Amino acid sequence: MRKNIKLTAAAAATAALALGLTACGTASDPGAKSASGDKAAVTEPLVVAASPTPHADILEYVKKNLADKAGLKLEIREFTDYVLPNTATQQGQVDANFFQHKPYLDDFNKKNKTTIVPVVNVHLEPLGLYSKKVKSLKDIKAGQTIAVPNDTTNEGRSLQLLAANGLITLKPGVGTDAKLSDIADKKGLEFKELEAATVPRALNDVDAAVINGNYAIEADLEPAKDSLALEKAQGNPYANFLAVKEGNEKDARVVKLAELLNSPEVKKYIEDTYAGSVIPAFGPAAK
Repeated sequence: MRKNIKLTAAAAATAALALGLTACGTASDPGAKSASGDKAAVTEPLVVAASPTPHADILEYVKKNLADKAGLKLEIREFTDYVLPNTATQQGQVDANFFQHKPYLDDFNKKNKTTIVPVVNVHLEPLGLYSKKVKSLKDIKAGQTIAVPNDTTNEGRSLQLLAANGLITLKPGVGTDAKLSDIADKKGLEFKELEAATVPRALNDVDAAVINGNYAIEADLEPAKDSLALEKAQGNPYANFLAVKEGNEKDARVVKLAELLNSPEVKKYIEDTYAGSVIPAFGPAAK
């Protein structure tokens, strides 16, 4: 059983307030320890916010199998939404986070005036279309309802997936930030916008749903086997990465974790554990 701290949105907000009132800091708190990699900083645990699956699972593998040998103390805090990990990183309640891709982060920083930056790419979770009511794409007909994530980047990503598979037609020139209003031809389909984390629970209430890879796995779906349609990995801009508040990229602990997350051991763990539902995507993250 995990010893990580699992935080729902409400619990995380309470924890964030409590942490903000204490004198304890993290690497994002300049008064606590420097980001220059001095001995004191290296001996403090690196606190990383992460989505439960696969992010926290990958970090748990690193913690149990690689971190001690590398001299890294790692603490994992699980969050079940896509907002609090970034706000907690920005405010210094955690040192880093691991849950998101670049289009989402760019949109988040712009809307919230935050300064979170990517450190290193780790993996890709292909977005997929799922259904409990139809067996194939050709069975999706006019009048049926498809649920999609309601955040800007994942909704756009979902609409691109639907368009690529002929279920809708988007207006010319529409990119990854596509909205429902950018659909040129719905082909009689209806759409239900939901928070990404809740989409799997809506599968019984809609005809099909576009679900993020991590939430699909949590819902006991196997993207490589159960999806009606799945994103292609080649040229995909949605690699998930380790991220920190700007200025903390050179924290010795962050550098060490980045190296471990791109190690051959982690590559094998991802390939063996997820069988194509999560794909290694190592390398420098786009700035």
